Amino acid sequence: MPFALRRKLVLVTTAAVPAVLLRLLGHGPAPVELLVYGSAIVVASFLLAWAAEAAQVDISGGLAIAILALIAVLPEYAIDLYFAYTAGHDPAYTSYAAANMTGSNRLLLGLGWPLVAFVTLRALSRKQGRPVRELVLAPRRRVELAFLGVAAALAFVMPATRQIHLALAIVLLLLFAGYLWRVARGGVTEPELIGTPKRIAELPRRPRRITVAGLFVIAAVVVLASAEPFAHALIGTGTQLGVDRFLLVQWLAPLASEAPEFIVAILLARRGNGDDAMGTLLSSKVNQWTLLVGSIPLAYMLGGGGASLPLDSRQVEEVLLTATQTALGFAVLVQLRFHLGAAAALLALFVVQFALPGTTARLVISGIYAGLALFILTRRYFARRRSVVQVRAEVLQSAVARE
Repeated sequence: MPFALRRKLVLVTTAAVPAVLLRLLGHGPAPVELLVYGSAIVVASFLLAWAAEAAQVDISGGLAIAILALIAVLPEYAIDLYFAYTAGHDPAYTSYAAANMTGSNRLLLGLGWPLVAFVTLRALSRKQGRPVRELVLAPRRRVELAFLGVAAALAFVMPATRQIHLALAIVLLLLFAGYLWRVARGGVTEPELIGTPKRIAELPRRPRRITVAGLFVIAAVVVLASAEPFAHALIGTGTQLGVDRFLLVQWLAPLASEAPEFIVAILLARRGNGDDAMGTLLSSKVNQWTLLVGSIPLAYMLGGGGASLPLDSRQVEEVLLTATQTALGFAVLVQLRFHLGAAAALLALFVVQFALPGTTARLVISGIYAGLALFILTRRYFARRRSVVQVRAEVLQSAVARE
């Protein structure tokens, strides 16, 4: 292994050592634990992302993107499932499982998608020497969009029933299995790697696989050591500082765990490769709405809870807001085009949630999301019907003329 690569991996891995030592030796003040364990989760996320990207040389097609997206958010899964598991025997934690899930989903679509669009369009504008205002996705992205559309429709079952039931969980897990099966049938594509993943992928087969496996193991140990105390530190810090603990769990934890995924997507976008960047975030959105949500009731049951995780009024509003945002995201991309104006609108609606955090605002914004999604889908449906009718008329006229 080249010295520069070995040095970088050692330095990054060493940054997670304080968290492991703190877990072994005892406890510290909640804000200190929040910083130490949060940093360790970010480090683990980078290790997972590097390993997953480098592993693409041994895994082909859309499956590699799906696995990359899944692995990049494993730390977030660990935190969320810990909250759900603990809620099974401690009802005080019930709201936190839903908080982390809704926060990560809205962050991904409301911030991640627009950033990728902005960076990609800027890169393409520089390359082409003229303004580019629309990101065009490859036809293969219809797979992610189709599964996202189904998952988005199923998501409305949660606020309607005020619970995340085991039956819904099973449907979502089967949907995720179907998604993996579908993308695994895709063709082989050569991965475009940069930075550390590229240097790992360039190693000979045996050292490469040992390095990738080692990174996975180290990251898993760090996540297992950090997820539980990080969750406690979030709540403890909120209590000490007088900050809303729900908001800390909802936004700070997902921001820490999804940072590497955002960085990978932005790096791809900077090179003008917006399709792969959006593909990674789309796949992540699919597995969050299927695998993550589907796993929550299972973790809740293992922790001693019943067959469904109950949602209080605040959680119902949060889930409804997240579901309607997903519906709008699906509507925006359904034609495989992501316009600059649509990206700006998604970002603006995401930001305004922080300025207007009340119940009324959440319901109003949910209505705006739903209304825009319905308007876009309806307009595109009738536009497509008109196009089909026009084509049929032209074919008929041509046939009559030939006769």
